[in-house]
Amino acid sequence: MKLHLTQAAGNQLITGYDETWIEVNAVRYDQSLIVMPSRLIERWTSAGFDALCEADFETLAELKPEVVLLGTGSTHRFIHPRLSSPLTARGISIECMNTAAACRTYNILMAEGRHVAAALIL
Repeated sequence: MKLHLTQAAGNQLITGYDETWIEVNAVRYDQSLIVMPSRLIERWTSAGFDALCEADFETLAELKPEVVLLGTGSTHRFIHPRLSSPLTARGISIECMNTAAACRTYNILMAEGRHVAAALIL
């Protein structure tokens, strides 16, 4: 799905996605990644949802976002609370949703000026 351009003002904007790719500022990626307004981290986790571990969330916590949107792939899934403990220990909230919803929500929060991180699993 292509997203219509919103004013990104030099930020990382998700411009399209489907189940096998995510497009950020018109550049297509075919691996899981982290998108933040001023930063893009390619190859966040390569093994998929079932292989997520605390270290994956420690990486997110070190980025110090206000909120993390976890795109869980094509299906909405929830993580075990022990996985997100590096985030919750620092007062960072996490929301789980399918990756398509996380892409849309990220763009809205980013456009509002929020310090959001979208951790997107393909």
